[in-house]
Amino acid sequence: MKSTGLLIAAALLAVLTGVLYWSNHHTAEDTAKPATPAASKLVTVKDADVSKIEIDKKGAEQVALEKGSDGKWEITAPQKLSADQEAVTGVISVVSGLNSERVVEDHAIDLKQYGLADPSVKLNLSTKDGKTQKLLLGDDTPTGNGVYAAVGGDPRVFTIASYAKSNLDKNASELRDKRLLTTNFDKVSQIDLIAKKQTVEFGRSKEAWQILKPRPLRADNFSVEDLVRRLKDAKMDLSASADADAKKITAAFSSATPIATVKVTDATGTQTLEVRKNKTDYYAKSTAVDGVYKVANDLGMGLDKALDDFRNKKLFDFGFDDVSAVDMHDGSKAYSLVKGGPDWWSNGKKMDGASVQAFIDKFRDLAATKFVDSGFTTATIQMKVTSNDGKRVENVSIAKSGDNYVAKREGEPSLYQLDPKAIEELQKSAADVKPAAEPPSPPATKK
Repeated sequence: MKSTGLLIAAALLAVLTGVLYWSNHHTAEDTAKPATPAASKLVTVKDADVSKIEIDKKGAEQVALEKGSDGKWEITAPQKLSADQEAVTGVISVVSGLNSERVVEDHAIDLKQYGLADPSVKLNLSTKDGKTQKLLLGDDTPTGNGVYAAVGGDPRVFTIASYAKSNLDKNASELRDKRLLTTNFDKVSQIDLIAKKQTVEFGRSKEAWQILKPRPLRADNFSVEDLVRRLKDAKMDLSASADADAKKITAAFSSATPIATVKVTDATGTQTLEVRKNKTDYYAKSTAVDGVYKVANDLGMGLDKALDDFRNKKLFDFGFDDVSAVDMHDGSKAYSLVKGGPDWWSNGKKMDGASVQAFIDKFRDLAATKFVDSGFTTATIQMKVTSNDGKRVENVSIAKSGDNYVAKREGEPSLYQLDPKAIEELQKSAADVKPAAEPPSPPATKK
């Protein structure tokens, strides 16, 4: 028994000794291993200091960009073009913020295995002090999640995130200014739209648009702003950029049907955009840029509009401004409401606020189903709204015209045809206006 116990003890001691040796050896190895290097910047440069960029893409012409004295970027090669300022600053931001994911080799001898001997993309960034930094992008890593990269003058090979390559691998078409109108749209004072055999002139006063021609009319500000947005976003479709395709586009434009011509004017002058349609495609030509280009259908359809599409169909302009007084005479019925503090009053009697508000809402909702040239005879309904602290007073007259109604604003020649249902709802809401509920009587005091 004693010999057996000794054998077991000896075996346990051997096992423990082995475990202790392995533990000590493993700890020493782990301590000796270098820590994984933290991500480091590949290119040290301040965005504002970059003055020149050269992008050499394998199998393509070099793209060169320079920053002018006015701080604007311009493409200088392969041809002189205006640059998309946001796109160029985006490239610079990617480069200046680029971090390595890991170091593949500290002293790479054979760059070919990484695709860096003849890189797919090579970027040269020059700063205003005359210094240049070079970034090389090679093959994708075996996992496909990264790209091999190197920096000029540094023997190391790194990996970077694959999205960085796609953000830097740009050609001239991707970096050029694609706008067809380069006007400062915040400063536009006038727009002339020639479409559907009509010329419509819009003028802006502060933030409000008015129709000036063919005659002074109230404009629907939302519709005109939508037109402005489409013009501001009008861009050339460069998916077909080869010379042969450019010739086809020019030929298609020449034989296309004119849709609209727009003139946009700001303090610096006027730019003109002409849009035509050939079958289902739209093409445009601008005085702001050379050439003819295919454009989005959305632009063509947005310009193919008539005068009435831009007219304000609402009878009243008070919108959601505070209303201080409302009057309506409908035949023998009369409604007169005045606001005093938070409450509405009629002939010295406090009125129910909810029913008055519903009545005002019907005033606000009145809108033309279409504009007409005749049909207004004798007014049967007279309406008046005072708003904007008494600074705006609007008077509207409504006459019966067959099965419909025709309205006219005071001081304006335009005639608005109204849906009979809208008048019925207005009359009903007027009849529903009621006095405010009497406050409950205090409980009787017990004697």
